[in-house]
Amino acid sequence: MGRKPRIDQEELRRLAAEGWSNARLAAHFGVTDSGILQAKRAAGLSKPMTDHSRALPWRLSREHAQSGPATNLRNLSAVAQGRTVPKEKINTAVRWASRLVDGDLDITYDQENGFQEVPAREPSHIAMVLAEAQRALLPHQADQ
Repeated sequence: MGRKPRIDQEELRRLAAEGWSNARLAAHFGVTDSGILQAKRAAGLSKPMTDHSRALPWRLSREHAQSGPATNLRNLSAVAQGRTVPKEKINTAVRWASRLVDGDLDITYDQENGFQEVPAREPSHIAMVLAEAQRALLPHQADQ
């Protein structure tokens, strides 16, 4: 196995500030695009990756990964982490989660049956996810 190329972080910062594309940076440093993305993260040049494990604590099967509940949970998670999500997607996710919370329902998941609405117990998973998203939205709601 070959030696891992070293990427000088100062040079990476300078070239990125000059507007070099990831592909050009990868060619310059002799690494893959993925290597550049990792180096940018290590150098503090990119936002940390969004982690949806709190909103989606289950291992989803492929056929359920793009379902409505999974998408809504990811969108609420992204909002809670300060990411930009289109207003329509936020509204859809908040309406869906609010309907569940208002109906004293929660969401559960298993790989065989997918997502299911169930009577809520304390602590309610969907109520927690919704509350975190709403806290993040509060400063922005005054603008609308």
